Amino acid sequence: MEAVVIPGDWSVDQILDDLDQHGFSIIDHAYPINYLKNVVTECQNHLNDFRNAAIQNGVVSTIRSDHILWLNPKLSISHQHIQTLQSLSQILNREFYLGIQEVEAHFACYNPGDFYALHRDNPQDKNGRVISTVFYLHEQWQENWGGQLRLQDKNNQWHIIEPKSNRIALFQSDLLHEVLVTQHQRLSITAWLRTERTLI
Repeated sequence: MEAVVIPGDWSVDQILDDLDQHGFSIIDHAYPINYLKNVVTECQNHLNDFRNAAIQNGVVSTIRSDHILWLNPKLSISHQHIQTLQSLSQILNREFYLGIQEVEAHFACYNPGDFYALHRDNPQDKNGRVISTVFYLHEQWQENWGGQLRLQDKNNQWHIIEPKSNRIALFQSDLLHEVLVTQHQRLSITAWLRTERTLI
């Protein structure tokens, strides 16, 4: 099998520095436009398979209202993104000794009025998630459509991250964050780099 490499437009040194200094990093223009279009189509073709999102142990909660579809290798286009994150994980392990072993991911759909209240992806280090990532799939986004990621960095500074097309946000899974109410359908792939394997 041909090894997956990090896209040439990604500044790995900048990602590493951002994570070290602030606990999060942003990658804009993450993939070629043709790939973005193909993964958007794959997502949209499976919207009928999405289900209500849950928090720990499958418990559906009022703190979030999005719908999700867990990814697997049969979703071959989105799986290429997972393979890229696996390659990035090797670099993060080498630089930060994180012990990442796997990537888990799902498509996420926020319809108008949907949100995800303040939370941490790895509360009290319970689930092995080390780095969280969000890849924004829509081909365009306007600021007044909402759906921003509001994130508190490792220095306790708050940031508003716009869900721009073809952008990836990476951040430590223990950081406090939320998804603000969206006014327009918002599509993404949410993925976690984990230190332990799990069955979905």
